[in-house]
Amino acid sequence: MRIRLDKYLADLGIESRSGVKSLIKKGLVRVNGTVQNRPDTKVDAGRDHISLDGRELVYREYEYFMLNKPAGVVSASHDSRNSTVLDLIADKTRKDLFPVGRLDRDTVGLLLITNDGPLAHSLLAPGRHVEKVYQALLDGAADGTDQDAFREGIDIGDDAPTRPAVLEIPDVTRPEEVRVRLQEGRYHQIKRMFAARGKQVLWLKRLSMGALVLDESLGEGESRRLTGEEIKSLKESDR
Repeated sequence: MRIRLDKYLADLGIESRSGVKSLIKKGLVRVNGTVQNRPDTKVDAGRDHISLDGRELVYREYEYFMLNKPAGVVSASHDSRNSTVLDLIADKTRKDLFPVGRLDRDTVGLLLITNDGPLAHSLLAPGRHVEKVYQALLDGAADGTDQDAFREGIDIGDDAPTRPAVLEIPDVTRPEEVRVRLQEGRYHQIKRMFAARGKQVLWLKRLSMGALVLDESLGEGESRRLTGEEIKSLKESDR
């Protein structure tokens, strides 16, 4: 992939487009060992060796991160008042990353961070019915009538009831601890579904999204790059 040198540097978030032009014109950028001072120089992002002030740069067209989102952080790319999930990704190199979908501020768990727009669209498109799995703690016991209601779809005040979802009670001795499998992503959906059943969600955690499963070795607030196999599985599941 051949792109302009200034775009290469700007994509890595080193500086703004005008800022990287200044760095290039100062002779701080080398391509294959040779100083390049023209911002419009075309480089092969996959083959050329590019360095800035002696530091070798690695260009990634797409980046993929798994984040174990903590409570109190906003699922957004930018927020003037609050910390965002992007603030937690320490080793990102791209400046165009965004969270795929949103988790409520007080919801924890799996969040995919990337700049792969086509993949994000396929995972979020309503017609794709990508399954998401959540673990929840309720203020009361769930029972078989709740499971039937989830299976049939629940009126939560929208134009249409929710799509059928699966409500699991893994341990019958602790019926307030449940797992929900659904294929939608409406605003506060799980909280509204339980509210319609007269129950309040006290704690909510996302465990998986499509083929991507939360790495439980990640503490809240920690992240890691997706493995090649995880990326492949996500892309295969969206076809």
